[in-house]
Parts: sequence; structure tokens; C-alpha cells
Amino acid sequence: MLEVPATEFVKNFGQYKERVQREVIAITSHGRTSGYFVSEHEYREYMLLKAHSRHAYHISELPEETVAAIAKVQMNPAHDHLNALMGL
Repeated sequence: MLEVPATEFVKNFGQYKERVQREVIAITSHGRTSGYFVSEHEYREYMLLKAHSRHAYHISELPEETVAAIAKVQMNPAHDHLNALMGL
């Protein structure tokens, strides 16, 4: 991955616009990465991965109707033997 200071990136945007098609470019400011310049393909791939990623939520973050729906769920009776194994 190429790292480029923000001032150089701005001055030579045309050059980096072409280069980003081959690799991600990290934009730095005062020696620290402040962002990344990615191709459209990389961005779309990232958004697809993000959309399909799993999320974990604390129950306090869930809408009331979701909590209510979870509370009403019952296990399929075909799996009652699993409760017996757990002593429930």
C-alpha cells in the first residue's frame, strides 16, 4: 500500500487517480494516516462485505418489537430431547 502526504495527494491527484486502480493509497497528515483512497471496485467490495457482516447487539439496543418477538419464539418440539439433555 502506498502512503502519500495529503499535500502531495492534492497536488498530484491525477497521478493518484490512475494509481488507485492498482493499489489502495493511504493519505497521511502529520505522519498519521487520515484516510484511504480506493478504487470503485475496492469500495464496492468493501460495501458488500460490510452489508453481509454479522452484528452483535446488546439487548438494550434492540427495538421493543424485536425483543418481544424473540421472547415469543419457541423451539420446534422435534428438538425437545435437547432440553432433556440440558436438564431443562
